[in-house]
Amino acid sequence: MARAIHWERNEDPVGIWEHRGKVVLAGAGHSKNTDRRWDGVSMDRTLGAYVVEAARAAMDDAGIGPEDVDGIVTSAGGQPAHMSLGSQWGPLRPFFDAPYDSEDGLTYVTAEWIQKQMNLPNVQYTNSHGETVWNLIGLAAQVVGDGRCEVCLVPYPNGNIEGRYHQNPSLEARGGAQWSNPWGWGLSGQGFVFDQYARKYGTNHERMAPFVVQEHANGLLWPYSYYAQHEPGPFTTEDYLNGRWIARDLSIFDCDRPVQAGACYIVTTAERAKDMKQQPVYILDHTESAFTPRSLVQTLDDTESWTDIQAKRSYAGSGLRPEDIDVFAPYDGFAVFTQYFLEAFGWRGVQRGEAHDFYADDITLKGPNPINSGGGNMGTGRMRTVFITDPMEQLQGRAGDRQVAIKAEVAVTIGVLPSNAAALAFSTSPD
Repeated sequence: MARAIHWERNEDPVGIWEHRGKVVLAGAGHSKNTDRRWDGVSMDRTLGAYVVEAARAAMDDAGIGPEDVDGIVTSAGGQPAHMSLGSQWGPLRPFFDAPYDSEDGLTYVTAEWIQKQMNLPNVQYTNSHGETVWNLIGLAAQVVGDGRCEVCLVPYPNGNIEGRYHQNPSLEARGGAQWSNPWGWGLSGQGFVFDQYARKYGTNHERMAPFVVQEHANGLLWPYSYYAQHEPGPFTTEDYLNGRWIARDLSIFDCDRPVQAGACYIVTTAERAKDMKQQPVYILDHTESAFTPRSLVQTLDDTESWTDIQAKRSYAGSGLRPEDIDVFAPYDGFAVFTQYFLEAFGWRGVQRGEAHDFYADDITLKGPNPINSGGGNMGTGRMRTVFITDPMEQLQGRAGDRQVAIKAEVAVTIGVLPSNAAALAFSTSPD
């Protein structure tokens, strides 16, 4: 179990990570296709098939073979507590012939399933209890740093069957839900917090447009983006402003689109990476956090307090300062999340209430403030993995048309929720 090894760095003061600069990202791979959903028929496009494809691509990227892998750490469903990003296939629908005779391989993908399908002969350590991709990379880094394995395969599945989420047919709102549901199902809390933000700082929803539009432009330059593959046309300010409302002050274009894809990373020791193909990206730190609202619903005060703690914890654990960060990739699964993380970390000197002014400035890839250069979820779909792959490629100088014009030597990424997030710090140098 992931929690059995007490891997999380979530108790202050965290101190500098004991494995700082001794563990690296050495390879990345993605499934060739990113689909809106699995069609329930094509067995070569199942979640398991996509994860295996991504794992082979990651191994090739790092220049290693099946015999080199001695550990697999995965988040079976991509969510905490072994839950899947999408809904389950069974039990009302029949399963298929092996290896798709259970949910494993269809709606979640365990380390044991991967080991068997890929015939990895030397795996000594498996762990299928990772959570979202930031926590997953942190867990893998700790596992490698602690010596539980040396070359770790780190797959992340992004499953989607129905193509929708936050569906609830009930017309009732009981208990605390009576205060949040009037804002809209699922998004109610985020709409409420954004409304508080707008009133406190004198801003409005329209001022989000430059950020979301730029993310779409960035995402079109990432070949695995759903939009690059299926909707390659430009996304404009007019498109954003005309988006239908999902909740008060949040439109459909503030929400990421569920997709089906697979990704995988190679996490190994700095010493072992010397023999691999790519320039190593050193992991300086991982920190985690989880919070509970003080009242019935999450408030802006909660959100700003939590993200302040997350930023201070990340800086304390990595030894970095705001001015050290070149590439910054804060999560945007709901587009409003990014502003809370941005202001907490103080990247480019942005303080509370200043995010929308920052968005109105030059945040293009070739400008001085290229936030979320990979496009985030808004520009790629609900994969989350661009928040790992893009910082990695930026630091390696192989981001292609997405390569930022500024210096790219240190990167920080954080996600998912202000209430429950993990931060990762990467560098081109172990020091």
